[in-house]
Amino acid sequence: MGKRRKNNLQLTFNILPIDEKATRRAVEEYLETVRQYRQIGFVRREAAVTQAYVYREHQSTNAISKQTERIAIYNVDKEAELKEKDRLLSLAMEGLSSVQSEVIQRSYLDNEGEFDYISCGEMGLSDSTFRRIKVEALNILANSLRLEILIKAEYCLK
Repeated sequence: MGKRRKNNLQLTFNILPIDEKATRRAVEEYLETVRQYRQIGFVRREAAVTQAYVYREHQSTNAISKQTERIAIYNVDKEAELKEKDRLLSLAMEGLSSVQSEVIQRSYLDNEGEFDYISCGEMGLSDSTFRRIKVEALNILANSLRLEILIKAEYCLK
């Protein structure tokens, strides 16, 4: 058998303490957002204009409600943000090995509802190997997407 090849992007420097649970949660939320965007697309908001038949006095704040403007800005900005997230995830996935990429694709980006043990059987991997590959891939994605969350340490300088 040949040597096991390490991924070039996997660096193990323990310079800064990383909160692993919070980082994993952030990467999973990112992957879920991209999965929903890929499957559903962007759902635009629309202005709800309802006429009131009763006269309503306004306060003298001289404030103007710009509902349509806020909704238009949200629609443009949010759609651009989701497209950028999708593009960055595609670039980050190219840095993974083929097995890591398939594990992330099956676990997070394909249709929801498939359990990991089914993916393990289809890929011919043991459960522990599947979980190890998944953790390694999530760490690489967190690093590539800059989603790592550091543990806040309070240092006192006296």
